[in-house]
Amino acid sequence: MNRLKDKYQKDVVPALRKEFGYKNVMAVPKFEKVVINMGLGEATSNAKLVDTGADELARITGQKPVTRRAKKSIAAFKVRRGMPIASMVTLRGERMWEFLDRLMNIALPRVRDFKGVSPGGFDGRGNYTLGLRDQIIFPEIDYMKVDKSRGMNVSVVTTAKTDEEARKLLQFIGMPFRAS
Repeated sequence: MNRLKDKYQKDVVPALRKEFGYKNVMAVPKFEKVVINMGLGEATSNAKLVDTGADELARITGQKPVTRRAKKSIAAFKVRRGMPIASMVTLRGERMWEFLDRLMNIALPRVRDFKGVSPGGFDGRGNYTLGLRDQIIFPEIDYMKVDKSRGMNVSVVTTAKTDEEARKLLQFIGMPFRAS
């Protein structure tokens, strides 16, 4: 069993039950999925960048990403309908727990001048989105092979009803929030 999942079951669930007064264990918020999205806007001019971005995302997550295509043409951005513009991965189960563990304990502390993640990334429904500026904070990416720094969005989808429940869930699991 994953270290983070074990911590969730042994420490976080009782703490959340005490904090919010849940009578049933099934009412305690849990993680549903983690969605990682890497926008490849410059792929409109060079199609090989899609393969590079997808390969890096596959190394980071351990799962093959899906290439997202443009839904409609936008002339100002030189985008045509059907052009590949992003790669995304949806993680569930053991891969999700393993990715969250690596994100919080290995990748985020490697960010330069890291003071914590923004507490304002909640969407009002108990989900949290975090933006990363570059992919080289993950140890799986070889620094010498990176041609361009690409950012990514990490969305953590929970079953929490409110942002406060989701914030406490992430705090108890070990997400390093910035002091507000």
